Amino acid sequence: MTAPESLTDPESLRERALEALVTARDRTALLTSCVEEPELTAQHSPLMSPLVWDLAHIGNQEELWLLRAVAGREPMRPEIDGLYDAFEHPRAERPSLPLLPPEEARRYAADVRGRALDVLESSTFRGTRLTEAGFAFGMIAQHEQQHDETMLITHQLRRGPAALTAPDPVAGPPFTGPAEVLVPAGPFTMGTSAEPWSLDNERPAHQRDIPAFHIDTTPVTNAAYQAFIEDGGYGDARWWTAEGWDHIRAHSIEAPLYWRRDGGQWLRRRFGVTEVVPPDEPVLHVSWYEADAYARWAGRRLPTEAEWEKAARHDPVSGRSRRYPWGDEDPTPDHANLGQRHLRPAPAGSYPAGESPLGVRQLIGDVWEWTASDFTAYPGFTAFPYKEYSEVFFGPEHKVLRGGSFAVDQVACRGTFRNWDYPVRRQIFSGFRTARDGAA
Repeated sequence: MTAPESLTDPESLRERALEALVTARDRTALLTSCVEEPELTAQHSPLMSPLVWDLAHIGNQEELWLLRAVAGREPMRPEIDGLYDAFEHPRAERPSLPLLPPEEARRYAADVRGRALDVLESSTFRGTRLTEAGFAFGMIAQHEQQHDETMLITHQLRRGPAALTAPDPVAGPPFTGPAEVLVPAGPFTMGTSAEPWSLDNERPAHQRDIPAFHIDTTPVTNAAYQAFIEDGGYGDARWWTAEGWDHIRAHSIEAPLYWRRDGGQWLRRRFGVTEVVPPDEPVLHVSWYEADAYARWAGRRLPTEAEWEKAARHDPVSGRSRRYPWGDEDPTPDHANLGQRHLRPAPAGSYPAGESPLGVRQLIGDVWEWTASDFTAYPGFTAFPYKEYSEVFFGPEHKVLRGGSFAVDQVACRGTFRNWDYPVRRQIFSGFRTARDGAA
């Protein structure tokens, strides 16, 4: 994989970093200005922070890395560092902290941003690994967009009328292609050593030899998942791991999060609106345990992380791994459902321009896809720029998700990008596709 010139040329880097930072801040402003102050300071779920915490945390991380680490400036508000340290205070206790009120948090984040843009203007993108190719600016843009996604999750969790609106994806003709695609056996390059803004857990590039397998052409749909429900899938221990079975029984889980049955149909709550569950959309808000149980019920399994990435990036003609399924160019609206342009997944089979060389669709955007793999380090991994980004999460407690969702911005989504979470998590924008062994 060769990085495009826009990721290496200094002026192109400056323009790209500015665009990424501005896009992220515009989204942050939207997510924090569409509700009144009491909803910014409230905790809508113990799983999530108050929105005002995320707002000031975004500014604090930008100050720590762009102003202090890159520019060597004195701290602006050192007394608040501890308040916005995600490892010092778990989400459940953040409402009790003496957080900056909304207007003060906005002023602080804006003040930091003004100074950070001055640093960007004078940067040569050389000197240290942190500044090389604008990595620190890309890291901060990705960090803000990741918090924007968590804030959008909070908006979905909050009760009350809709605060956000967006047009629905344009529906194309129903997908009539094959249900699955064969990925031939052989080696491919996994991960990256060339993407300047890639994060430590994506590195380094390394060879993997993968046996032949089949993978679903599209993510599993609501209609397909409903068949699992109607067949008694949530009441049959055969399909569940022991931990998953205990979990769904302990919490009386009988359907994806936000679903409820009304007579003979399923309804869901989506950003303050109740609607009939659309049958052709990828299923959303399911845990790893639910995805794994569905796959077992269907006589299949979840793909491993390596299988997912090979299906997404490997070009069997050239033998190289692409940045994205469609090639090396950045995503456009024709390629994928990203960036909160819509507040829902597009119908399964959408975005033919974004399919992989083997014909697999919607590998980028729409829904995060659970894989069978634990979150672990690649061979030759080095933590950078701090262990708490990835290394402290390595192990069997976290499962890997791939591909991004409609809530993910393109700066934080690529063919090598890795997400991870506990297998019980359902509030995230998670779905899945299935796989099976062999070339037959």
